[in-house]
Amino acid sequence: MKKLLIICIFAIYSFGASTFSNPQPSFENPRKVVYSLYVNDLDTVKATVGSMYNILKEYPAESLKIVVVAYGKGMRVFKNDYDKTTLDRIKSLMEYDVEFIGCRNTMDSMGWKDEDFIDGMSFVQAGIVEVIELQVDGYIGITAY
Repeated sequence: MKKLLIICIFAIYSFGASTFSNPQPSFENPRKVVYSLYVNDLDTVKATVGSMYNILKEYPAESLKIVVVAYGKGMRVFKNDYDKTTLDRIKSLMEYDVEFIGCRNTMDSMGWKDEDFIDGMSFVQAGIVEVIELQVDGYIGITAY
């Protein structure tokens, strides 16, 4: 009985430790985050993907929207021949409704086609403009580190 009480207290404390600012995130008012990905350095990309998983752990799925916009060197990350482990983690994030958007201007300058990239991505003409517009729409901007 004593163990059960300790577990209950720990669970209540753990749940209360992650307090959210007002207004609380909800289905109607989700937290909205946009990542700008303009690098293809594997260590930086791994850290960035890891930070997305950390965010997903803290927020209920229905109260969070993550969008990743790739442009410039960041487009390389989503090519089918990039690091397999990283691509698998990105595909896993797609299953959590993380949206990945690529830049057609970069694709055009590099001679890349849609089929060069992982399935499930969407594309816009100018990735940086998409980041700007998402921030105007209330998304919090995060830059790959």
